[in-house]
Amino acid sequence: MNVKVENVEKNVVRLEIEVDASTFEEGMNKSYRKNAGRFSVPGFRKGKVPRKIVERYYGEQVLYEDAINFICPEAYEQAIKGNNIHPVSEPEIDIVQIGSGQNFIFTAKVTVKPEVELGEYLGIEVKKDEVNVTDEDVEKELKMVAERNARLVNIDDRGIQEGDIAVIDYEGFIDDRPFEGGKAVDYYLEIGSGNFIPGFEEQLAGAKTGDEIEVKVTFPGEYRVEELAGKDATFKVKVKGIKVKEIPAIDDEFAKDVSEFDTIEEYRKDMKNKIIEREELIQKRKIEDEIVKKVVENSKVDIPQVMVDKRIDRVLQELGLSLYYRGLSLESYMKATGKDINKLREEYRDEAYNDVKTQIVLEKIIEVENIAVAEEDLDEEIRKLAGDAKKSYEEYKKLLSDDDIEYIRRSIQVNKAIEFLVKNAKFV
Repeated sequence: MNVKVENVEKNVVRLEIEVDASTFEEGMNKSYRKNAGRFSVPGFRKGKVPRKIVERYYGEQVLYEDAINFICPEAYEQAIKGNNIHPVSEPEIDIVQIGSGQNFIFTAKVTVKPEVELGEYLGIEVKKDEVNVTDEDVEKELKMVAERNARLVNIDDRGIQEGDIAVIDYEGFIDDRPFEGGKAVDYYLEIGSGNFIPGFEEQLAGAKTGDEIEVKVTFPGEYRVEELAGKDATFKVKVKGIKVKEIPAIDDEFAKDVSEFDTIEEYRKDMKNKIIEREELIQKRKIEDEIVKKVVENSKVDIPQVMVDKRIDRVLQELGLSLYYRGLSLESYMKATGKDINKLREEYRDEAYNDVKTQIVLEKIIEVENIAVAEEDLDEEIRKLAGDAKKSYEEYKKLLSDDDIEYIRRSIQVNKAIEFLVKNAKFV
């Protein structure tokens, strides 16, 4: 097989690939065997027509399409590997020469991974703050835990006040007609939270359990549901209950209930250590992000648009999946936010560009610094992933394809590259 490579424009190459006649003949035979059952020639049973008769009767061109599909992918893969080409798009295939008894020639035009001109990436200056956790920070965290463990107590001797949780049924009307999404049963509304339409919570003040009242509001002009924006609405509300949070005292009993410790002092000490660990991890991530950002800014690379578009595709797939798990769809999200797919793609374009540039720059550092992944590192990561999936190492590894393992390997390399940059940074 002969291959000629031509740079046709920035980050785009055209390969002319010549496959010998015998390989083309094998492709034609495969195509004939695949399609033999659909040829009908008088005097022959269907599926039993010899290839020569098929070609004489229909023309050999009838076998070309599948022959091309058998030959091109393998020839293309060999060509890009043999010439150290890294495509980032699907190839555009054009046939140059085809026919029995002659070499098969085709071209493949493809966008390739761009070259990176690294700027300064060693000795990046970055600010490192001292982690300082005070007793006040610990008390604040303890109060949050106590809030999460509060129980709700029914109130029967008064009306709704600020901070109460009102249990209500409601139905909304616009021009005396109910509207979609305007009805709920046993809805828990914390008064003063601001989670509802402006003016709604205030009008519940003083209402008692069993009361039925009308609440009149106006939807904000920028409301997320376009059909309701700026409209006047009336809600018929029934108060079914009033509850208040009863927050537990922060003492030894509280420590026993919410932790593995017997005393509040032990729990405080452990909580302080956990806050320190958390803050140190936050600072570590912040430092890593800052260093990587500076390294990427210092580097020059002309990123093909197809790479950015592919990244946007992935972001939208992830967004769609996230919405699906919340019982929504990408279409309903776009309708609620007043965006079409083109506007949504544009919103993510800058982020996608930065993600792609970061990936390419880190891959270049991996190459230049010869950052490798030892088998024990790969093995350790697979064991961690198996543990997260609650499977044995052997069971989990059987589920991994070669592509999965390569993805894990590349992820470890990227993390090692970031560790390398942090190790060689200057902390101020």
